[in-house]
Amino acid sequence: MGLALVAWLALSLLGGPRAEEMCGDPPAARSHSVPAPQLSPEEQLSPHMPESLRCDACRAIAFQIEEQLSRAEGKVGRKALKESDYMEVLERSCSQGWESYGVQELDGQKRLAGPGLPSREPVSVMVSGGPWPGRLSKMCHGYVGEQGEAQIYESHRRGPAALRELLCHGDKGPCGGGKAGVPAPPKALQNEL
Repeated sequence: MGLALVAWLALSLLGGPRAEEMCGDPPAARSHSVPAPQLSPEEQLSPHMPESLRCDACRAIAFQIEEQLSRAEGKVGRKALKESDYMEVLERSCSQGWESYGVQELDGQKRLAGPGLPSREPVSVMVSGGPWPGRLSKMCHGYVGEQGEAQIYESHRRGPAALRELLCHGDKGPCGGGKAGVPAPPKALQNEL
C-alpha cells in the first residue's frame, strides 16, 4: 500500500492532471468591501456628542440605566431600592466604560450602535472607543444632574418607556416631538458672529 501511494504521488507531480483540471476551478470567494464610517472633524475631535447622534445616545443611556437599576432591584427581590442604593447605581451606570458603543454608517447616515439600540445592518463596520465612551458618560451624568436621581428612578419604576420618555423625548429631549425611536430632524446651520 505504501509503494502504491508513493507511485501515485510521483506520477501526479510529474505532470498528471492537477486537481483543478480534474475538479474544475475552485469557486471564487465572495468578497464584500465595507468601509469604515468617515467622521467629520466635529465627530472626531469635539468633547460633545454630535447633535445627529444625540437621540441614539440618549436611548443607549436610558437602556443602560434601566439595565443597571433592574439588576440592582433583582438582588433585593424586585423591591424598590433605597435612595442611597439607586443613587449609587445611577453613578455606576454613568461611570461605566461604554466601550461597547460606537458609530456605524448605514445608508449614508451615521448612527450610534451598541446594546439597547436597534441593529440595522447585517454587515457594517463600527468605529468604537475613541471619543464615544467619554461622550456617553458625560451625557449620562448630564441627564442625572438635570433630571435628578429621584425622578429618574421613579420613571424607571413605571417602566422602560417612561424612562426613555423622560430622558429622550418631549420639548428638550434629543429625540424631540415625543416620537419614540425617531431622531429629531437636523437643525439648519446658522451663521453666528
